[in-house]
Amino acid sequence: MSSEVVLPKSGNKEDIYNHLLEQMPYLFPEGDHYLSLLSNFSALLKESFPVISWVGFYLVSDEKLVLGPFQGKIACTEIQSGRGVCGKVMVTRETEIVANVHEFPGHIACDSGSNSEIVVPLVKDGILLGVLDLDSYEFSAFDEVDKKYLEQMVGQLLSTTTIPKI
Repeated sequence: MSSEVVLPKSGNKEDIYNHLLEQMPYLFPEGDHYLSLLSNFSALLKESFPVISWVGFYLVSDEKLVLGPFQGKIACTEIQSGRGVCGKVMVTRETEIVANVHEFPGHIACDSGSNSEIVVPLVKDGILLGVLDLDSYEFSAFDEVDKKYLEQMVGQLLSTTTIPKI
């Protein structure tokens, strides 16, 4: 992987996502270890979007989610299926956008400063491997644009690596 990503000097969120998608084959080459890829993927998103306060992965282990590579404050280490936003996505396998986490029933507040969240499932060959979780201190920080591009980025990432069941 290249050690530096040069982002467009100007442009909107879609421009940045498109740039990142174009760079992904070079940033995340096939065959790299999944922990390295997930770690750098988290760093890439955190570096690219200042609105993100926390970004990382929770991986499926024994019917629950366990903390994987991330960028941000210390986080919850286990999330039970169906609990909070990540646990809901574990069940539904559909991306969930939450404009105000304080209004989400059963929200798990690892960082009390978080106000909005988006969670994208990691599904490969019909098997749920985990979730990508992004938080923000801003309300309504994530939208359908984020959903569209994060799902594409996750798809590209999963095509280059194998994430084992842990």
